[in-house]
Amino acid sequence: MKKSLKALSVLLAMFLFTACNNSEEPNEGTENSGEGNEAVTLSLYSTLTEENAISAMESVIEEFEKEYSHISVDANFPADSYEDSIRVRMSSNDLPDLFDTHGWAINRYGNYVADLSDMDWVENFDESMEPLLKDDDGKVYAFPLNQANDGIMYNATMLDELNIDLPETMDDWIAAMEVIRDETEDDVAPLWIPGNDPYAIGQILDQFSTPLLVTDENNNYEEELLDGSFNWSNYTLLPEKMVEIRDKDLLNVDALTANPSQRAQLMAQDLIAFTFADGAFGRDVQELNPEVEVGTMPVPAFYEGDDPSWIGGERHTLAAYDESENLEEAKQFIEFLAQPENARNVAEGTALPAGITGVDADNYYADSYERWSHVDIQPYFDRVYLPGGMWDVYATTGADLIADSITPDEVSQVMEEEYNRLRGENDEDEAESDENNDE
Repeated sequence: MKKSLKALSVLLAMFLFTACNNSEEPNEGTENSGEGNEAVTLSLYSTLTEENAISAMESVIEEFEKEYSHISVDANFPADSYEDSIRVRMSSNDLPDLFDTHGWAINRYGNYVADLSDMDWVENFDESMEPLLKDDDGKVYAFPLNQANDGIMYNATMLDELNIDLPETMDDWIAAMEVIRDETEDDVAPLWIPGNDPYAIGQILDQFSTPLLVTDENNNYEEELLDGSFNWSNYTLLPEKMVEIRDKDLLNVDALTANPSQRAQLMAQDLIAFTFADGAFGRDVQELNPEVEVGTMPVPAFYEGDDPSWIGGERHTLAAYDESENLEEAKQFIEFLAQPENARNVAEGTALPAGITGVDADNYYADSYERWSHVDIQPYFDRVYLPGGMWDVYATTGADLIADSITPDEVSQVMEEEYNRLRGENDEDEAESDENNDE
């Protein structure tokens, strides 16, 4: 009997000890650990393409998954197929939990993204980014990983050796490329275009459309572009300049077939003077050849008296799908990404300025940005003035122009036809969307 009572006492003591332990406050960090929470997998789609940029994002994801052990992030970087993938998913109302709005946060994805205005990082919006990602009602559409300052990349070492000043107008730029062609005896491509990616040609035409049609006070067609009354003969000067560049042998001979993957290696070998590339390009070149320094400059003006322009604004972002079943966890990831150290790592991975203040990112082009700090940043031309789908028209007409299968006048005719057609289609889509919303 005594043995039974003793055994009973031991069991009772063990029960009380366990109960006391279970009633204690949870250890610090339990909330983030995910213990007891249902496992969640977030789908993430991004337009990041550069290896260093993707690596930086994956490192942040790894740290997030350590802190929130019940949440995993399935990251996808589909490169050229990104937009098509997102359009298909948007049409079926099945977007990823987190996705990049790539310049269309409000105009294209506005009805699909959750409002992020209640998040801590919002008070640190960079002033140049806030108008692009926040509306008049205060809704915040996406978190900016970085901000674009697009212009032209150049071989700074080569230009210094040839005593070439950085050009500020289109004609000065062409003249500088002629000097490079002559001084290097055609061994260097004054302007290198990777035409195997047709969007690379579209990028050039889109960036130059701004100084051609917007920034010069005597050649400003903003109202006409927006209301549909623009006379496309005013665009012809741009394809004419591209023909001049082609006919003066200022392009690489394989401009229609060259692959973007060749670009850094060729610049590192001093075989390229100017090119249009992403932010990580300069660092990639110096890793291959520390003797070659890459700079970036704004897009030259078309008209005397006008200033050059940075083309930019929203580059890489993350938005949360408003109908996501994991919206709370998606916002947790965005908040984690916005922490200064994480935001700095991603911004440095893309070699672009951070999209929020308070992030001290080491930018490869810091000296270039400082040199041209007086130059205004203009939004991407097609995002403001053209209907959706015109980027493809830029790409195809540009390639045809370089191939000499279409004239500058014909380029303008095609641009006008597609501009009017796509405006009509977009108006029909908006009307149908409004009708569905009313129902």
